[in-house]
Amino acid sequence: DPCRNFHCKRGKVCHVDKQGKPSCICQDPAACPSTKDYERVCGTDNKTYDGTCQLFGTKCQLEGTKMGRQLHLDYMGSCKYIPHCTDYEVDQFPLRMRDWLKNILMQYYERDLDTSGFLTEKQRSKVKKIYQNDKRLMAGDHAIELLLHDFEKNYHMYVYPVHWQFHQLDQHPVDRLLTHSELAPLRASLVPMEHCITRFFQECDGDQDKLIALKEWCHCFGIKE
Repeated sequence: DPCRNFHCKRGKVCHVDKQGKPSCICQDPAACPSTKDYERVCGTDNKTYDGTCQLFGTKCQLEGTKMGRQLHLDYMGSCKYIPHCTDYEVDQFPLRMRDWLKNILMQYYERDLDTSGFLTEKQRSKVKKIYQNDKRLMAGDHAIELLLHDFEKNYHMYVYPVHWQFHQLDQHPVDRLLTHSELAPLRASLVPMEHCITRFFQECDGDQDKLIALKEWCHCFGIKE
């Protein structure tokens, strides 16, 4: 099968011509496999798609047009009303996000105690120091004042989780810069719960070059030089 090891980017599928040569053609959105309700996604055109296959197939068919360039995955789930993010809310966002990242690492560490695989040895040793610290604020729905107080008091516990998330996202390529598509997996899953995440990332990009450098990322989360 000429298509077996022939890779096509998202929205395209391998097609073999009469001479038996493989090439990439746009995925027909109507031919995408059926999806469950929870696999629906919302595009930046505010339309609900039956899954990422349908969304990226549609984007491919619009290639070269303004609509095609502007169409991206906005968030997971059907399109819904996303409230406007206020100045007050966007200021609070990094407090909750820092706490959330720290708690994710704690969960990964606990799972690794039974079956390793979530964290590397190096990561595990860094997370272990936070996990075993008796001053650690346990997971919960905390007041903003408490999160702020804990960040000031136990600043060192929040530095690694912020760095870790940046490097988890910085994959294509690994260049200490986050592109729109590298941010997408985190953004798309959080928008329905955290409506300030889009504005937060936009304001993170201090020099407005459509890339978030590690320095900009850390500055947004209040991590010093």
